[in-house]
This record gives sequence, structure tokens and C-alpha cells, in this order.
Amino acid sequence: MEEGKRNIRQELAQRVLVLDGAMGTMIQKHRLSEEDFRGEQFRSWKRPLRGNNDILNLTRPGIIRSIHMAYLEAGADIIETNTFNANRISQADYGMEEQVYAINKAAAALASTAAMEMTSRNPSRPRFVAGAMGPTNKTASLSPDVNDPGFRAVTFDDLREVYYEQAKALMEGGVDILLLETVFDTLNAKAAVFAIQQLRKELGRDIPLMVSGTIVDKSGRTLSGQTIEAFLYSMSHADLLSIGLNCSMGAREMRPFLEELSARAPWYVSVYPNAGFPNQFGEYDETPGEMSVFMKDFLDRRLVNIIGGCCGTTPDHIRTFAALAENAPVRIPPLREHKLSLSGLEPLVVYPGSNFINIGERTNVSGSRKFARLIREEKYSEALSVAREMVEGGAQIIDVNMDDAMIDGEKAMVKFLNLLSAEPDIARVPVMIDSSNFRIIEAGLKCLQGKSVVNSISLKEGETIFLEQAQKIRMYGAAMVVMAFDEKGQADTYERRIEVCERAYRLLTEKAGIPPDDIIFDPNVLAIGTGMEDHNSYALDFIRATQWIKKNLPHARVSGGISNLSFSFRGNDVVREAMHSVFLYHAIHAGLDMGIVNPAMLQVYEEIDPELLTLVEDVVLNRRPDATERLIAYAATVRKENTNENKEIAWRNLPVKERLRHALVHGIDEFIEADTEEARKEYPRALDVIECPLMEGMNVVGDLFGAGKMFLPQVVKSARVMKKAVAVLLPYIEAEKLAGDTNSSAGKIVMATVKGDVHDIGKNIVGVVMACNNYEVIDLGVMVPAERILEEARKQKADVIGLSGLITPSLEEMVHVAVEMERQGFDIPLLIGGATTSRLHTAVKIAPSYHGPVVHVKDASRSVPVLNQLLTPQTRTKFIDELEAGYRQLRESYSASRKKNLYVTLAEARANKLKTDWEHIQIIPPAQPGIHVFRDFPIEEIEPYINWMFFFIVWQIRGKFPDLLHDPVHGEEARKLYDDALALLNRIKKEKLLRANAVVGLFPANSVGDDIEVYRDENRSEVLAVFRNLRNQEQKKPGVPNLCLADFIAPCSGQRIDYIGAFAVTAGIGADELAAEFRQKNDDYSAIMVKALADRLAEAFTELIHAKVRRELWGYAAAENLSTDDLLMERYKGIRPAHGYPACPDHSEKQTLFRLLEAEKHAQITLTENFSMVPAASVSGLMFAHPFAQYFFVDKIGRDQVEDYALRKRIAPETIEKWLASNLNYR
Repeated sequence: MEEGKRNIRQELAQRVLVLDGAMGTMIQKHRLSEEDFRGEQFRSWKRPLRGNNDILNLTRPGIIRSIHMAYLEAGADIIETNTFNANRISQADYGMEEQVYAINKAAAALASTAAMEMTSRNPSRPRFVAGAMGPTNKTASLSPDVNDPGFRAVTFDDLREVYYEQAKALMEGGVDILLLETVFDTLNAKAAVFAIQQLRKELGRDIPLMVSGTIVDKSGRTLSGQTIEAFLYSMSHADLLSIGLNCSMGAREMRPFLEELSARAPWYVSVYPNAGFPNQFGEYDETPGEMSVFMKDFLDRRLVNIIGGCCGTTPDHIRTFAALAENAPVRIPPLREHKLSLSGLEPLVVYPGSNFINIGERTNVSGSRKFARLIREEKYSEALSVAREMVEGGAQIIDVNMDDAMIDGEKAMVKFLNLLSAEPDIARVPVMIDSSNFRIIEAGLKCLQGKSVVNSISLKEGETIFLEQAQKIRMYGAAMVVMAFDEKGQADTYERRIEVCERAYRLLTEKAGIPPDDIIFDPNVLAIGTGMEDHNSYALDFIRATQWIKKNLPHARVSGGISNLSFSFRGNDVVREAMHSVFLYHAIHAGLDMGIVNPAMLQVYEEIDPELLTLVEDVVLNRRPDATERLIAYAATVRKENTNENKEIAWRNLPVKERLRHALVHGIDEFIEADTEEARKEYPRALDVIECPLMEGMNVVGDLFGAGKMFLPQVVKSARVMKKAVAVLLPYIEAEKLAGDTNSSAGKIVMATVKGDVHDIGKNIVGVVMACNNYEVIDLGVMVPAERILEEARKQKADVIGLSGLITPSLEEMVHVAVEMERQGFDIPLLIGGATTSRLHTAVKIAPSYHGPVVHVKDASRSVPVLNQLLTPQTRTKFIDELEAGYRQLRESYSASRKKNLYVTLAEARANKLKTDWEHIQIIPPAQPGIHVFRDFPIEEIEPYINWMFFFIVWQIRGKFPDLLHDPVHGEEARKLYDDALALLNRIKKEKLLRANAVVGLFPANSVGDDIEVYRDENRSEVLAVFRNLRNQEQKKPGVPNLCLADFIAPCSGQRIDYIGAFAVTAGIGADELAAEFRQKNDDYSAIMVKALADRLAEAFTELIHAKVRRELWGYAAAENLSTDDLLMERYKGIRPAHGYPACPDHSEKQTLFRLLEAEKHAQITLTENFSMVPAASVSGLMFAHPFAQYFFVDKIGRDQVEDYALRKRIAPETIEKWLASNLNYR
């Protein structure tokens, strides 16, 4: 069939080709029995096979060949293989998954033999074979369970593997074409296209591909909801021979949809309808003559290039169609238009002259606090309402971003997009998948049937990764946003913008084969009006760059984040709205196609006050050197809220009450002591100063924080001002108390980090926020046992107890506190918080232990609303009732989900361990084995390794760094916080206020079962330590191992010695003392800052030490040359799991580590009784160099592993159950 393979496109250019008719209809005419389907080969098969038409390729090949010959003799130019259901998913119904390859290869050989015979009779009219690939009986876009719309019975990857197997077998069998037919779910088809693209690359040749969709009813939509045009755009990335429609309806009903498809498709078009609709007996009645009326119309109007028949059609139908096609005019496919064509369930086309496209940004965890909260709390139904509101508000694309350190980005992206797909009113628009993590981008692309947009890729990591990512995005069928960013950094001038964009355009179009229509440049909208001269031309440079791109980079589009422009005028909506409108007016005229902009933050250009319009255009277009100063002066006359941009001394002329309020809201402590003293003289009592002007000011702070108009660093600064004011008044208040006056507060809270845990940053922040809202906070500090917490609560007559913890053993300690509160007869609310805590754990493990209210508080912003509702009589009962109802639902859901989770025995899990060819794998001995100590390591050398994103998360500012410094919501405060952090870090370096120590050990080692033995030398003369490890016990798909860390170390039973690394690192020596010093000065802001910086330095020091081990001390990656960004993205070889984290959740193993390394001696790090490290800013763990070493989750384990683990550790199983309570699958 080589001749056919060369000429099919030539044949289509010259004439209309005829496809065969229904295979199933013809098979039914033979009235085959169960024995016929079984044949000799499957005589003893355990399941019924009647109805499995595909197996007839093996058991009754003569019948199938005769059907092929009948259609060929009737005039068919293309015959389909009998393989509609010859895939693993469909064949699973018959238990014949392992026969799939043989079925397809045999079917292809049968059809090819028949086609070659007909071609040999008339070589001038070659016949072709299409390998038929049906849709399977599962759908990747829809849930089979109406009660669980996010569930999927099959994934993109499942389908890709299934289709790859089928396509490969068909090609080996000799087909000329592959035909994806009866597509009812476009995502299924996209998975098939992906597989075929892989096969094309593997075989190194073109594989002509036909795609045929099916419309389920007169609405003109597929079963998964797409319109014809949307379906077309979803397939636009595939190099197709043809696209068309088949099945579901007759020719009459198919006509309007065929007409629409034909008008837009840049490929050949096929149609093969049913012989009408089925009658009451499931049979098709339309005769060849009846169908020919409509088929002739299709041909006469040049709507199609290929015609044939589907259900109910026979060789008689095909004979009639072939006669019609003999002299039919040939449809010439229209040229592909250079438009950006996107789709959800409905299409979105961006073309020259189209209106500005508004991208909704509120489904972004970095840009919407509400959305981020809903995702973290897994309130996906409410999160969907955010998307719905954007679409209803006019967003034509929705940007979805799940980049947050406290969120499993891949999991959240998949779940949200799956749920979104079940909401037609939202899913109708295209989705922009926004992430800095390409794994999350891929996970999102695998969920969307429409043609989406990826935001974003750039040249930041070099050309190789850039091109790889672009080609991958293309294979998934998406367009892409390209940031003006390269190896040198962000492009911020006109020249740099066009340089980077032009280079990216050439690479994408010339090397990666990306159509220019699918390239969207973001030349970086940056803040203007900042007072810095270098920033004055940012807006104008963007506009000029846009104009240049549209002129010099044909068919590329331009987008941008519009709100970035006006950061400097945050709080003054009048000026901001005018700036956005003016900028858009000029940028759109220059060619801006789309952007992320809040429609509520725009004015009508013509209606902007003329004076303001002139001033704003001066700034945007950089028309005069004093433009910024003039706009600031004008802004002061129209500002809606006080802001910090124009710190005039005029506020000092206000009455003292207003001055105090201003100082609190703006965090200005310069005059607070004098103003407080002045106010004291105006009020009868010192206490009145607190209860009136100071609390009024703090109430404003609380309201602004609650409304999202102030951010945590600002609140902490306000608290610092408040504390200094209170310090002035305290001597007078004490005197008033002696005279009989009493203080009042909104409530009294006793807070503590529980026994065994030393982490307190989050607790301290919550305490500050509560104090700012007139709550009296008694902070007991860290490592506080239950008896002291309860004793102090009674003594202080506390209204609420608050518990905090970071490490997993703290969860059990919290349960213990709750049990003790119940035993001792407490009734007051118990608040639970900390990084490892969750609402689910609180509902399932803690709340049942105490009859009083137990409330999980996710972060500082939620603490005050919770307290207000708990301590206000009018709201308390309703709040508690709703809380308990929510907990009941959580417990029921948890119980139900546990029943769905499947686990294997420990023996089965061990049998499915990672398989390594230990005889041939490369094992590199350490270049410098033994223990290495680093004392007083220079902070200057650690600083470049800081991952600032996690620093900002401490302050509840989330987003990518450094992008969040320019975030439209958080940017201004993020920049202030960053400046303060750098100032304190510089002081720390200069005055050596923090010390950094580390100890690393590199040792010979072997695995013994699930344990790892560490030896003194390579002769194994002495076992220095044994690390006990846990193994994942989840039921896995075939080929996916149940991992354990011991799998990454060569077994002792072999002949080869292996190696392991161990480390303990701290950068927190001196942190507690420095923080205490700041607290003595009523400076909680700086105290929290110290600990946050120490934590980041410890993590950064760990990255530095790990790099040093890989490159020098061990040297298994001696040639490694990764950037700091690469290191932070963990693009290195090997892993460094820490005890207490998912791969090794048992904190008690730190004892073994610390003894091995003598960590207390060498690094001055100690362990608490619950294995928390002191200083808190410390990191410890193991290092593995195995080429396939990876991070993984041990997750839930069974009773059998608990008992085995307890035996190996020589500890009672009950103790293991306490330490690993959150990892048990049987409680």
C-alpha cells in the first residue's frame, strides 16, 4: 500500500472519495452465534463473546474480508478496519485486553489485503485502508456519577496509552490512514491525537489522520457539550487529513452542522451519516435513494470531500453514493485564517479588529484571597461561583492559578477543572492555565477538551527548556502566553522588550513549529508614577513594543496585566481607573488584543475629567519630566482613601484623636508617644485613651484587614504603634486600677504552642491580630504542656484557649489537650491552628474528644471573625450549630472516602517495590566520605539561596516571587515588607546577630528489607546506625511501585556497597534572643520578621549544603551547573527527604540521625521530647543519589505495617499509633 500512502492527498485534491458503510450492520446479517464469535481460539473463554465484533478479525476473518470486498466492489475508495472497539477499555468488557494488539494487527492485514487486491485490478484508482479507532466507552470530560461531577472513570493518560497501543498495531498491520471516529468527547480525541503524534515521531513518518465527531441532537453539540466550531478549534493543532461528522443522525438532520464545519475547516471534510434515525426495533430504514437526495446536495454545494455511511448503511448505499461522487465537484479547503481561535464549550476567536478580550483573574489563588481560601478549604462548589461571577460579568477567558505552597497545585488544578467542566455556564469560555510549575500546567491541559491558553513560558531558563515546553503545549492543543523575560531577566525597556519577543518568536515559529496565531506576547506592564525616573517610560515602552510586535511579528497577539500599571496609586480609585482607561485606550490602538483587567476599575475615556485626563496622559505617555509630581498633587484632591504615597506633614495639624487614628492605620510610630501623652491630658482616665481614640483607630485597622484592604505586615506595624501607645499609658492605668477602675476587653485568650513543639511564628501573628482587635492575649510561649495551659486558663479566667503546632506529633498533643479539657470540665471554646492542622483533622480527631466548641482557624485573618461569633451571645449558638453540622458532614465524607480507598498488605506492597538493576546501575562513592562540620557559616553566602516566596507566605501574601512585588493587590505592601526584610537581613549580616551551623555525613550503606544500615567503612565492619523506613500501601496501577526510601539504596544481599548522606542544618542560633529583644521594645513586627528570616535562611543553607554535597563532598553531580532558580525548583539529581515529611513521616527517626551526626555537638541543634528541633529554624534529613530517587507520600499505612514497624523499632505498637496517628488507614 505504499503507493496509496503517497497519493491519498493527491487523490482528494482531484476527486471526492467514498468511504465504506456500516461494519456492524453487515455482521448482524450473518446472525452469528456465540460459537462463531469464540472460534477455536477462544472456545474455552470464561466470558460470553457474542457481540464482540472486533474479535471476529481473529475467529471469523473470512466474514470480515468478505464485507470489505463487498464495500470495495460497491465503489468504496476507503475501507475501515473492523476495530471500532479494539482498545483495552472497550475490550475489558470481555476480559480480552491482552488480545487488543493481535486484533488490530489482524484487522489491518485483512483490510490491506482486500484493498491491495482491488487496487491491482485498477491501479489508476488506488484504494485505501483507514484504521478505525472508536471513542471507547468512557469519557474524560464527564463524570459517570451524577453525585460526584469531579470524578473521572478514565484519565487523559489512560486514554493516551490505550490509543497509542491501538494505533501502533494498526500501523504495523498496514493501514494507510488512522480514523478517530464517533468522537463524543473532544478530550478523548485530544488524548488520541497526542498518542498519534508520539507515534509519528517514533516512526519518523507522516500518518494521515481523519477525525470525525458526532452530534448528539439538534442542539449541534457533542455529548461533552461542545459546539461544532469549538470542536473544530480544539482539533486545530492536529495535522489532519480531514475532519467531519458521523453517526447519531441521518443526512437530513446533519446538514446545518456540516455546512458550518465545511465553511471553517482548513482540511478536507468527511461525512458518513446513519441511514436515518433508528425505528422502535433499533433498525435503520432510510433507503439508498432517500439518503442520496441529501448526499447529492452535500456534493453539489461542495460541502464535503469524503462521503460514506454509518449505522444502517450497506453496500447498496455505498454503490449509490459512489455514483453520485463520480462526477461531483471537488471542495477546495479554505486557507487557514490567521486568527487566534480558542474554545471552551463555545468558540472564542481573536482577529484583527476584534474587541478587546477581557481575561478574568479572580480564579487565581495569588490574586484572590477569597478564591485561595476556598481552594485551601476544599470548598470547590463555592470556588466555582467565583468563576461563574466572572463569566457572568463579561470575562471571555478565565485565568486559573493554583500556585500556593499550602496547596497541592496539581491536585487542586485537576479537581477544579474537572468540576468546572461540569458547569456549562462556566465551561463555555476558554481557560487560561496559569502556573510557574510546568507539571501543574500539564495536569491542567489534560483536563480540558477546549483549546486553552497556557500562561506562561519564557526564555528565563534558556532556549532548550523553552522549546521543549512550547512543543509540549502544542501537542496538548493550546495557545501560549510568552513573557518578555530571558536569561538576563525581565525586559523593562522598549529595546529589551522587542529583543526578547523577536527572539522568542523566531524560535517558536522556526524551530518549534508553533503557528504564530497561537503566540501571545506579554511585554510586561510595569508600575509607573513611582517617582523613580527609570520607571517613567514603562507604559510608553509597552505601547511602543506592542505596536512593534504587531508590525514585525506577523499574527502574534499581545496581552498584559493592566492593574500593574497603577500600583503607585493604590487606594485612589479615581486616579487608578483613569490610568487604566487611558493606558488601554492607547495600548488597544497600538494593537493590544487582551488583558487581565477588572472592568470595575475602568472609566469611560471620554468621560474622564479633562484636567485628570491631561495629567494621566502626561504620565502614561511620559510627556513631561514633572508628570508624576503633578498627578500626585491632583490625586491628593480626589483620593477616596488615605494612602501612604503622599506623606504630607499636614496630618500633624489634625486634632490629636485623628492623629492617633492616622498613625495606627498607617503604622507611623514617629510621633505616637507625644500624641498619646497629649491625648491622656484630654481624657478623664488613661484607660479612656485606649477605649476611645486608640481602639477606634484599631477598629479601622481591623475593618480594613477584614475587607482585604490592609495586609498582614501593615496590621503588625499598626500593632507596634498600638503597643508603644499603651506602654506610655500603662503607669497611669496601673494607678487607676489601684483607685478602683478596671480595664475591659473583647475577650481573654490563652495561647500556646503545644508540648514538644518550638514553632511559634504563626501563633505570634495570630496573637498580634487578636490584640489589634481588643482581645487580651496571654501567650504562654512554646513547648507548653497541657496541664500548664489549662491551669493558666483557669487562673486567668480565659474565654478561649488557642493551640498551635507545626510538627505532626503536635496533632496528637492537641487531642490530648482536648481530652483533658473534657475531663476537667471546661466549657470554653478551643481554637486549633498551625501548618500541619486542618479542618478535617480537627473534625475527625479533636472535636469528638471535647463537648465544647473546637474551631480550626486556618490563618490570622480568620481568627477575629471566629472569636467575635463565639463570644457574642447573639451569634454564638448559630455559629456553633453550623460548625457542628459542618464537622458531621466532614466526618461522614471522610468515612465514606476511606471506604473507597484501596490498600494492599505490607507483603504485597513490598513485592511491588521499585525494581533496580543493581548489577549495572552506576553507584558513585563519596569523594570525601565521613563527617563534615560547618560552623559560623557566612550568612552572605547563604542569602542567594533564599526562596522568598515562602517568606511572604508567612505574612499571608501569596504569589510567585518576584512577580508578587508587582501584584495589583499585594504588590505595594509586598515591596515594603521586602525592603524591611532586606534591611533587617543586612543588620543581621553586619552585626552577626544570627549564626549558621551545619553537619553533614557521607557513609557506606545498604538496605535490609525496608531498613537502611549505615556502616563505618566499605567493609561493613560496624553498623553505625539503622534507619527504619515506612512503605506506601496504596493500591497502585500496574507498573507503579509502592515506594520506600530503602528502595533507593542497594540491598545488603547483593555484592555492591552503596552510600547515603545525612545532614542537620540551622540558621537560628540567636533568633530567640533577638526576637525577645524586639518584643521588649513592643516591636512584634521585627520579632516576627527575625524568626521568618531565620526559617528562610535555614532552608537556604540546606539548599547550599545539598549543592555542595552533590558537586564536591559526594561529587555524584560534579558537573552540575544549575542556577539558583533551578536549585529552588529542585532540578538536580537526588533527593533530601526530612523526617516528619511525606516520604518519612516518623519524627522519632531524628534521634538516630542526631546520634549518627552528633548534631548537638557539631551544629548546636537539640531535640525536644516530641522530636522538634531547637533552634526552630533548623532542617535535618537524609540524602540519596539513586538516579530514580524521588519524593513520594507514604500516606496511610495498615495495621500490619504498624506492627512490623513497631517490632523493628522495638517499641510498642500503641506508641507507633500515637506518633503516626494521621498515617493510619484503620482509625
